[in-house]
Amino acid sequence: MEKFIVQGGNRLSGTISPSGNKNAVLPILAATLLTDKTVTLENVPRIKDVEAMLQLLESIGSQVAWEGDDCLTVKTDLPSGGTVKMAERFAGEIRASILFAGPLIARGKSVYFPPPGGDVIGRRRLDTHFYALESLGATVQTDKRGFTLKAGKLKGTTIFLDEPSVTATENAIMASLFAQGGVVIRNAASEPHVQDLIRFLNHLGASISGIGSNMLTVKAVEALQGGHWRIIGDHIEVGSFISLAAVTGGEITIKNAGVQYLHMIRYYFSKLGISMEFRGSDVFVPGNQQLVIENDHFGEVPTIYDAPWPGFPTDLTSIAVVTATQAAGTVLIFEKMFNGRLFFVDKLSAMGARIVLCDPHRVVVAGVSKLYGTELVSPDIRAGMALLIASLCAEGESIIHNIGQIDRGYLLLERRLGKLGARIERVVD
Repeated sequence: MEKFIVQGGNRLSGTISPSGNKNAVLPILAATLLTDKTVTLENVPRIKDVEAMLQLLESIGSQVAWEGDDCLTVKTDLPSGGTVKMAERFAGEIRASILFAGPLIARGKSVYFPPPGGDVIGRRRLDTHFYALESLGATVQTDKRGFTLKAGKLKGTTIFLDEPSVTATENAIMASLFAQGGVVIRNAASEPHVQDLIRFLNHLGASISGIGSNMLTVKAVEALQGGHWRIIGDHIEVGSFISLAAVTGGEITIKNAGVQYLHMIRYYFSKLGISMEFRGSDVFVPGNQQLVIENDHFGEVPTIYDAPWPGFPTDLTSIAVVTATQAAGTVLIFEKMFNGRLFFVDKLSAMGARIVLCDPHRVVVAGVSKLYGTELVSPDIRAGMALLIASLCAEGESIIHNIGQIDRGYLLLERRLGKLGARIERVVD
């Protein structure tokens, strides 16, 4: 086990670029199973979740090779007959292991899954995945040890998802590619990473329309080809860097930030008093900002809440909580999507934050709070990043344990943030 030792109170400044989008590369890696040709991917972050996906690919016959720091090739020859069994050792580490369901079903394979792992941020149901796959003609058998999906003759249909789940949408898309008659997916998720997956599939020869909307039309094709694709930048990482700049008083430029995906992030961060400028494809965060929460009309306490795209991303809710502790005023933060994401706030309270946990979905934050370094444990990816941000703006030293959670979603933070002036040391716990 490793930990971070963080010295807080430094003003971070300089230029940084986001790494490849974690939530885009994971489904795209799964989608390489849809072709027996070679696929080359660029801007792939070497984070733990990516390594787990690559190990799963290799366990079912894929040949994976890194061609550089962020470039890799994948070529898969699926085994003939039988049931593909996902390796429990790796599937249990990562929620995205469920993304192998759609491609394998599309290729006519049955597949056994142990329960997928991932962040413990509340109940994360799989029913929407199962409904989508059953609508296409697959059968699902579940028990306490896992589940088996059996591919039948997939047929065209209209699928209305009961919730706009990102991974269920991605599975439905991939499973639909070769379904006779074509498929319409309604109430689909439309996040930037879903859009990147669709563009990647179209690049390989798929025919999917409706990108960025909640209705997708998938026309059947005979096969996909190989190709070369560059993963988009991570807008969640960009949001994290914006927060980090603001709470430390730093002046930071974020290069190639994907500003087309930042409008709702910019709006809600402005409610917390953060000013930023879009300069072409870059984001500039001015230094020494005095953060003041903007009340609603008539002086009402404002609310920040997450929602499916194009709403405020749930993966930035933890970051918004930390940011609010450093802004003058009071704000209600409403996490609608997961009932365990906000439980990390007791750790911020231990640092000196004034936070009331109203229920599993809502916290009231009153700022400005002076934070003090302490010993912390990272419970999940996003809470881990939030605690790192808190530690960097706190007075004194913090120790963050279980940083493997942070490493699952963020690339080499101690090196990249160190170039901005952060004092973060990675040591063996």
